[in-house]
Formats: sequence, structure tokens, C-alpha cells
Amino acid sequence: MAPRLQLEKAAWRWVETVKPEDIGREHVELSYRVNVPACRRGTCRRNCKGNPNCLVGIGEQAWLGEIDENAFHNIDDPNSERRDKNTFVGLTNLGATCYVNTFLQVWFHNLELRRSLYLCQNPRAQDHNIQLDYEPESICEHLQYLFALLQNSNRRYIDPSGLVKALGLDTGQQQDAQEFSKLFLSLLEDTLSKQKSTTLQNIIQRQFCGQFSYVTVCNQCGRASPLPSRFYELELNIQGHKNLNECITEFLKEEKLDGDNRYFCESCQNKQCATRRIKLHSLPRTLNLQLMRFVFDRTTGHKKKLNTFISFPEQLDMGPFLETPQGNQQCVYELSAVLIHRGVSAYSGHYIAHVKDARTSDWYKFNDEEIEKMEGKKLQLGIEEDIEPLDGFLQRLVDQDNHKFEEWCTEMAEMRRQSVDKGKAKHEEVKELYELLPVQDGQPYEFVPLEWLKKWLDDSTATKEMDNSLFLCSHGKLHPDKVGEAKRVSMAAAHILYQRYGGGPRLDGSSLCRECVSQRCRVLRLKNQLNEDYREVTNLVKRTLGGEEGYWVGKSSLRSWRQLAMEQLEEDEQETMHGSGQTNGQAAHSRINKVNCFLHQKREAMKTFNEDILCTHGGLSILETERRLVPSAVWIKVRAYFPKAPEFTQRQLPCGQCLTLEQEEKDNEAVSKMMAQDQKNQLLNLFQEKNRPLLTKWPQGTDTLFIVPMFFVDEWKKFIRRPTKSSPVSSVGNSLLLCPHGGFMFTYESLINGDFQHVALLWPSEWEVISKLFIVDQAISLHCSGPETATELCWECREGFIFQQQRDLREYTQATIYVRKVIEDKAVVKEAAPELNASSSEAEPEEEKEELPKADGEGESDFSQSEDGAKRAKMSDGSAATLSTGAMIMGRSGSIRRSTRHRKLRGEKALIVSASQTLKELKIQIMHAFSVAPFDQNLSIEGKGLTDDSASLGSLGVIPESIVCLKADEPIADYAAMDDVYQGEGCFGCSSEVSI
Repeated sequence: MAPRLQLEKAAWRWVETVKPEDIGREHVELSYRVNVPACRRGTCRRNCKGNPNCLVGIGEQAWLGEIDENAFHNIDDPNSERRDKNTFVGLTNLGATCYVNTFLQVWFHNLELRRSLYLCQNPRAQDHNIQLDYEPESICEHLQYLFALLQNSNRRYIDPSGLVKALGLDTGQQQDAQEFSKLFLSLLEDTLSKQKSTTLQNIIQRQFCGQFSYVTVCNQCGRASPLPSRFYELELNIQGHKNLNECITEFLKEEKLDGDNRYFCESCQNKQCATRRIKLHSLPRTLNLQLMRFVFDRTTGHKKKLNTFISFPEQLDMGPFLETPQGNQQCVYELSAVLIHRGVSAYSGHYIAHVKDARTSDWYKFNDEEIEKMEGKKLQLGIEEDIEPLDGFLQRLVDQDNHKFEEWCTEMAEMRRQSVDKGKAKHEEVKELYELLPVQDGQPYEFVPLEWLKKWLDDSTATKEMDNSLFLCSHGKLHPDKVGEAKRVSMAAAHILYQRYGGGPRLDGSSLCRECVSQRCRVLRLKNQLNEDYREVTNLVKRTLGGEEGYWVGKSSLRSWRQLAMEQLEEDEQETMHGSGQTNGQAAHSRINKVNCFLHQKREAMKTFNEDILCTHGGLSILETERRLVPSAVWIKVRAYFPKAPEFTQRQLPCGQCLTLEQEEKDNEAVSKMMAQDQKNQLLNLFQEKNRPLLTKWPQGTDTLFIVPMFFVDEWKKFIRRPTKSSPVSSVGNSLLLCPHGGFMFTYESLINGDFQHVALLWPSEWEVISKLFIVDQAISLHCSGPETATELCWECREGFIFQQQRDLREYTQATIYVRKVIEDKAVVKEAAPELNASSSEAEPEEEKEELPKADGEGESDFSQSEDGAKRAKMSDGSAATLSTGAMIMGRSGSIRRSTRHRKLRGEKALIVSASQTLKELKIQIMHAFSVAPFDQNLSIEGKGLTDDSASLGSLGVIPESIVCLKADEPIADYAAMDDVYQGEGCFGCSSEVSI
């Protein structure tokens, strides 16, 4: 089948010759690809989404032909976990518990130990309700229950997690098998010692305990000093030996004690050379020999494994090794079990056990759940119940567990059967319905969702009802662009599917939308015609109008009309594709509504053709330079693409309201220029900031000065410079300088120390002019003795205001500070030229420069004289707002001063910090900025050292715009080491774990 794009082009090829008004049923069916040939099985590698009649590759392959019943379920045969006849039971590996499993199997096959454990009294046996789950408590109870299950369970393997949990073992960490054996036997011996029967109390000693002594003989006096001891296993060194006898011989050989290792003799009363050896006195019934394959490597400081080959016999005569053989003591041992460690490392690997069955002498390999009989012997197990009859309580527990296992097997088998029955029924349903899906010629049909059909054929997915709402156009019918997501099936098959699964709305042959096809036809025809019309319009606009009437067209619209037309056509396509039609009284899917909302917003933001010459009142714009007269033929062409575009003939007059407003604006601009020139002439020194009064040097002959906010002066200057673009200032808001009670917020001292930046001083003559030109809400005058206002200074508000500023400076969340690196207490970049950052720029936009002509000799310096004669930077336009919001800092005298804009020096670093972060965190920022490790940083502010790493910056007095001096010790070049050192305390030992 042809690709989807080819099918789509073929479906609409007819629009080149058919007009929208001439569309017939055959054209609608072509658009919906109703007559595209259906695909045959085997011809398509995957389903053809562009062909609504392609019904192959949708999942039907799994249901056609013969099907294996196992394909209808994923449940393993429960009998695979059933114990085979005449086999032993395995143990589940819980993660790294193979060393536990091997010893449990060895101890289980020790018949005397198993029989003795069964005889142990369980005080909870009589009181336990057999209907409830049994939870052993003591180690002895756990072993009883575990051994009983290993003996008579129907399961192929059992879970030893109860015993492992009772022992407190970590299932994810492998332990040394020898150490586990020692500790477990010691624990079991302690548990059995509480039994009433002396036979049971001594079972561990009788089975595993022997006697030997360390005998030391003094070379000087010949005195022998025996040290008797018990053993549960003999630890034999294998290094340098080939067989077991050599290992035992070395274990018992004589050792010389000389030099620093001399022995203190009780008879001689001083250190003497001596000899020492181990003497075996008695042997246990079960002799455990531990071959020491794990040894300590002094060069690496870790254990290592020795892979030395050691041969050992099936029979071992220990008689020659006994010091004084006892009469009837058993000295010949039969090999009954071998534990093997697989792996090259002493810290990992796997343990397995080879155990000989005491009744048949057959050898078995126990590897957790898997048990394998070794070749060479015939398996002939006796009946366990005859040899080892279990205690009634233990047998009931085993029977109960076997009953649960049988119930589980039955349940799993039933689930398998149900899944198979369900699969067979689905198989028959698919075979029946799939044959009905294809539409025969002349038969009625319906459209169903492709994704629904795929899920119907996917047995792992629950089949839901069909939802066709996503396929609807704005007219409530099947949208032609959604045909690729639906399939055309016979009405008979559709009826069965809807009857069984439900859904809707149903889309049959009457659901093909003629309106959408007509709209698409119009759009496609216009798209095909667009390039030809563009060439024709380009030639027509070059013609002169002559005597014909023209039309006004925006120059911008004329330049981009082809692009606008294409966007408009694409928008029309989107509108039909994502209509918000309704079916059966229910709105289509919410996703369609979201798409419609997006398209509506896009359409509102899109510039309509000829909108660029439309004024705000809906009339023709008065700006003649932005429009052009074009012949009527041009207008007719472009109007076909923009039927809603505003139309203005040559006779159309510009908007009268706009003309009136334009004249009023010109008049207002003239008045504003005259007003600005007049105010500037009357207050020229204030504008140029020349001959200003100073507080530090009170002007002679003047008793009174007046105060206005600097905000007023700045706003007034903006108007003087740009009278046509800035609003004139009408009032002086001195109330900004007063508290809510009418008191002045500044003192003479605070003005001297910094608050002067918020106010401007006026000469009496200037105040007289201002009083006439502007509305003054409150006059504030300043005499040599202090300020005079309507009320006296309000100390309560001022102190509260100062307190608020101090608190704000200690609670900032994001502020800039500057770090300056110094060497030998001198700034490295002290003589460097200052850098202006973005925040310090006060350049005015080029289009906002003053429109008034300057008077001869007139200058407009960006700096004004301060009290000490030095130039100071002008306040920003927000100085008054700064006053009210409290963005100030405290001066040394306790007054409030606004921070001057910082002029950053070359090499200085600006950092963003918060008052709550610690000095330690600041040092880490400085480390990344200057490559100086935190422990090499010496920080200070105004000579005061910053040393407490845990203190917050706010508590240390680090405030916005602060300059922090950095003096560095010898730097560390390894930046990774810096990060490691300062990541946090206690980092030693974080990179490794030590197991002992």
C-alpha cells in the first residue's frame, strides 16, 4: 500500500477541478478514502494508518491459526514446586544466606542430633491452636520446626527466614561459615541446657565436643604445665601441605619458645626456653575439621583465600594422634559432609554442601533450593516415618503446612484453567468477528477507533467501551482528517462489538461531513491559487490608477499579504480539524476544547490584513505615510483571502476623531514646551544644580532655607527635559518627609550624616517661585537651630522607623555584596579604573533627551555639589519611593542614610547572598569565585574580622552593598580537594566501610 502522505494527496486531488459548490457524494467518499482497496494479509509489514480499509497488522496474528494453551496464561505449573518422591528438601537463599543453608543441611543429616532435637519439650505445644499460624520462639523450636519440614514437607524447598530472623542475621551480607558454626553451636548448647533431661542438655557436647590440652615443658627444669581445654572443631593450617594427615600432624607438632617468646617458669621463677604442643585426650562423635583457607595478608591488611589442593580420605583413623587411646573410644571416622566455598575472594562467593545420607551412603550436593544426587550410588531411602516418628505436635504443624501448599497448588491450577478457558473463548470470538470486519461492496459500514481494535486484540489489556468523540468535527460528524485513526468495518461486525462492549457515538456512512469537505476544498484551492495571485498582484500594484477608483491598503499588509493569507488558510484548516461539535447532547472531548481555546487566542493575536491602517475608533488612519492606493483589481484579489478585512475606498475620509485629537495634542505640546521653558528660566540654578546652599557651611546673610523631597526635583527635571513626553509636575509632596503624626523624620545631625540625599535645599527666592508655580501641601523650613514644621520632631516614629530599617537590613533574602581581594592589607585593584555595572548606569534613552534649546553657556552636569565639595551621583527617579519603603542603611551616628551606588573595581567580584546563610556558605561561594580554599580565607569588613563560620551574615553585619575584604593564605591548586574538605564535618571514613 502507498504511504500515508501519498494516500492523503490522492484523497484530495479532485479539488483542482471541482469547486466547493459542485461537490458530490463521490467527492466526499474520496476524501474519506472509502474506496481505497483493502490490504491483504502478508502484504503489509505494519498496519496502513492512511487506509481505513487496512485491517492487517493490528494484533490479529496472535489469534489466527493454532494457539498453544500456555499463551493464555503466565502462571507456572505449581507442581514444579512439589517435592519429588524419594528426594530431599532444599532451603531458600534469602540473599546471602548460603552459608546458613549448608550447615542446616549438614546438621539435619546428623540423625542423632535430629532425634534429640525432636525430643526437646515445647511448653507451647499443648496450648497452641492448630488452626492458627505457628511462630516458633526459641532457637530450639525453630530447629524442630525446620527439621520437621525438611523431613516430611511436600514442598521442593522451604523458607528458613524465621530461624535467620531469630538469629539476627543480615540476609544481604555473607559471613564467615566457620565463625557462624561456632557461634550457632554455642547458642544451641545454651538453649538445650535449659531442658530437664540431662541427655538433651549434653547433646551438643556429646556430639561435637572433644578434649585437648596445651602442654608447656621448661627446658631448664623439665617441669610440664598442662592447660586443659575443650574444642568443638579443629582448625587446621593447609598452607604448604598436600593431605589431611600432614595438616593434623602440624597442628599437634611441638613448638619452641625462645628469645622474646620465652616462657615464665613457675619453678625457676624466671623466663626460660621451653617447648609447647597440643595433646589430644578425647574425641567427639562428630569431628569437625576446619581447613583454614582464609588467612590474613599482612601486605594488604585484608583476608585472602588459599586455593591449595588438599586430599582427604573417606575414612580417617585418629587413633595415632591421641595421647593415650582409651579402651573402646571410637577413633575411626567416616567422611559424612564437606562444605565448599566457591569464589576467589574471602569476602564474597558461594557455599555449597556435599552430604552423605547416613542410611544409603549416597552423596548429595545441597545448593540452596537445588539438590543433586551424586553419581555412583543407587538411591534407596527408607520410610522416614518408620525410622524417625515425629512428635504429634510437630507432625500436625507439617500437615498444616502441607495442606496450605496443596491449597495453593489447587488455586494456581484453577487460575491457569480459567485463563485458558478465557483465552479459548476470546480465540473463538476473534476468529468469528475478524472474518466479519471487512466491508463487502455495497454493504453498510461504520467507523471504529483503530486503537480500540488493537486493545481488543491484545488479551493483556482490559477491553473498554469505544469512544468516538475524539473523531468528531465541529458539525458532530466524522472529521476527514481523523480517518487515519479509524477503521471502516461492516455494520454487522460493528453491531456485535457495540452490543458486547458499548460506547459511541456510532459513525456510519451518513457521518461523512460534507461541510468539512467543502471548507477543505475551498482552502486547498486558495492555496493552489495563492502563488499565481501573488504574481498578478505584484504586477497590478505597479500600474497607475488613471481614472479608476482605488482602495486604501496598508503598506505593511501589502508587503506581507501572501504570508498572512497562508496563515489565514492554515488557521481555517485548524478550525475545521478541531471543531467543538456536540453529539447526543454531550460536548466532545475536553482536549478539543483546549485546542479551540489555543486557536482562538492565536487568532486574536494575529494581525488581520489592512488592520495596520485602522485607527482606534475603527476609521481610516490619519497617517498617510502608512497607506497606499491600489487598483480595484488588486483589492478584489486580496479580499478573496481576507473577506473580513476593513475596506476603505479612495473617497473615504480619515477619522475625524483622530484629526481632532491630533490637533489637541499639538496644542498641548506647545503649551507644555512654553510651561517648561518658563519654569526652567525661573529656577535655572535648581535645574543646573548650581550655587546650591550647603548644610555644612551655612550661607551668610540667609536665616532660612527650605526643604522639598528630592523626588519632586527629579520629576520636575524630567518634565523640563522632555516636556512633550513627561507629565508636568503640579504639586510638592512634603508629606513624604513627615511621619503619620506630622513630625519631621530627620534631624540636623542625620542630614549632615547622609539623609541629605533624600531632600533638596532651596533658597528663599526659589521657594517663593515654587510656592507660586506648584501646590505645596506642607512647608518645611530649616533654620540654623533646626527644622521648623507644623509640629515638632516626632521621636517615637523616627525611632520606630530606624528600628524597622535596621531589622530589614538583617532580614534580606537576596542582595549583592562585593568581595575585594587584598595582599598585605592593600587592595590589589585599588588603583584600577572603576567598572560600571548595569545597575549603576543612569544614561537616558536617546529619544528622551531634552527637546528645549539650551541657553548660551548653559550646562547640565550629571553631578551636583555635596557638602564637602566633592561631586555626588544624582539620586535615581525612585528616591522618594526608596524613602518610604526603607531601602536605607544606618550611619555611624545612628541616623539613616541611603546606600550610595557602588562603583565596582576591576577584579572585584559581586556575589548574591541572603542574610540567613552562614559565613561557611559564603566562603564556599568565594572559593568558586577566587579559587581560594575556605580555610585559606581571612575575611573582614571595615577592619573587623569575620571568623564564626556558623554565624549568619545578618548577625555578622554583612548588609547589602557591603565590601568584604579577602586576604588569602597560600592557595590550594586542587579544587576537588577544596570541595571535599569543606563539604562538611566528619568526612573521614565516609568513602569506605570497615567490616570486622
